[in-house]
Amino acid sequence: MEKQAFEPAKVYNLKESVSIAEGGIVSKQFIKNKGGNISFFAFDKGQGLSEHTAPFDAVVQVIEGTVEVSIDQKKNVVREGEMILMPANVPHALLAIASFKMCLIMLKD
Repeated sequence: MEKQAFEPAKVYNLKESVSIAEGGIVSKQFIKNKGGNISFFAFDKGQGLSEHTAPFDAVVQVIEGTVEVSIDQKKNVVREGEMILMPANVPHALLAIASFKMCLIMLKD
């Protein structure tokens, strides 16, 4: 199933792509196809994703705020304008040090 919420040749403001919900996590999928997908997430401070694995490489690009990304139990602080690769089949977790927004790019191929 292919899904695409982006219009071609249109400029998008990434900071406005998803809104932070008090005490919660918001996700919004923009593109999904056989090669991968792009989703936007917003986490309120203190929210996170518990340790898990994924069968594909994934890139987290922080759009706003700060997150702690643990990869194979190594903690990394990732800030606005920075990105980190989470390798396939390696345990990882996220914790919002401050409210933050991110773009998650899943690479299936």
